[in-house]
Amino acid sequence: MAHASNDLVVSLAANPLRQLSLEQLRERTSMKWRTYPADVLPLWVAEMDVPLADPVARALHAAVERGDTGYPAGTAYAEAFADFAALRWDWDGLAVARTAIVPDVMLGIVEMLKLVSGPRDPVVVNCPVYPPFYLFVRSDRRPVVEAPLSAEGRIDFTALAAAYRDAAARGGRPVHLLCSPHNPTGTVHTADELSEVARLARRYGVRVVVDEIHAPVVAEGTRFVPYLSVPGGENGLSLMSASKAWNLAGLKAAIAVAGPDAADDLARLPEEVSHGPSHLGVIAHTAALRDGGAWLDALLTGLDENRRRLAELLHEHLPSVRYRPGDATYLAWLDCRETGLGDDPAAAFLKHGRVALSTGADFGPGGEGFVRLNLATSPEILTEAVRRMASAM
Repeated sequence: MAHASNDLVVSLAANPLRQLSLEQLRERTSMKWRTYPADVLPLWVAEMDVPLADPVARALHAAVERGDTGYPAGTAYAEAFADFAALRWDWDGLAVARTAIVPDVMLGIVEMLKLVSGPRDPVVVNCPVYPPFYLFVRSDRRPVVEAPLSAEGRIDFTALAAAYRDAAARGGRPVHLLCSPHNPTGTVHTADELSEVARLARRYGVRVVVDEIHAPVVAEGTRFVPYLSVPGGENGLSLMSASKAWNLAGLKAAIAVAGPDAADDLARLPEEVSHGPSHLGVIAHTAALRDGGAWLDALLTGLDENRRRLAELLHEHLPSVRYRPGDATYLAWLDCRETGLGDDPAAAFLKHGRVALSTGADFGPGGEGFVRLNLATSPEILTEAVRRMASAM
């Protein structure tokens, strides 16, 4: 494997996924690299095997040098996101006046749910879906109503309408917690699909809160559509962050964005929520959005290459595993139901192949027999991981 230079500064034109060796990565102390023993290749949690983007590193170093480690203030983060949205998505609807800084996307979601619904009101999710959607909602003692995705991993509007009816019949103020782009399938919802979500939500009196954390991470030729930009989405609430695209999970900061008809809801956000984000996190995310575009483009190219490589590797070594490359995220949703490994193939890949993947059943109904693989790693590690998975067979 290629080794990065000692200071891990990367050329903006270089593929960030090819910069770090396995030995360097094992020096990390984050969750990805400390949960399993050293002989396990961890391709589970959503951390990327990349060095910090140089513009972000420079901004953090400058803040530390001037002792700028106090409380967050101002709207620079929201302004940077608004400019990014206009440049990348041709969307000028991210109004800075209708934003708020929150600690991270999931904690922001919890706060948005409190703004638009009651403590026992139902929450609709499209399963299989990111496990914290279940954990955070249920820890708030709210019932979950499931609207399963289609076999192709897209929104099933018959199922969604049924879930909306069910949620509305329970009384209170139901909410649809939408994942866009979708984790784990990597599906990017189209403008027509999102407009239909908005139409049904209006019909059944359901508010939509959308997690758009993976929005910057899209495959070549794919267009991300913000939910708040579609007709009918004016009363929606969105959570956005630079966290996934620039690997900033340890630098806490996210943005809550309200549609025009939800501005009064967001204005009721308790003041103490703004104390949760990290000032250094805000600085890092702002720098990423402002100055990290070239780095992101190099990453996206590398992820496209890894999607193709993963498909080739599985075809060669694990032909019984079905894989449809997603149009977004750096997560691969692998159908292992024909491998004979049962409902929890991740357990077999860990025990016999020493590869850690996310267990599909954790994503709710429809996840049994699947695994989620994080392909944001070097081609060498990805190749070795598939080789090990094949040995588990």
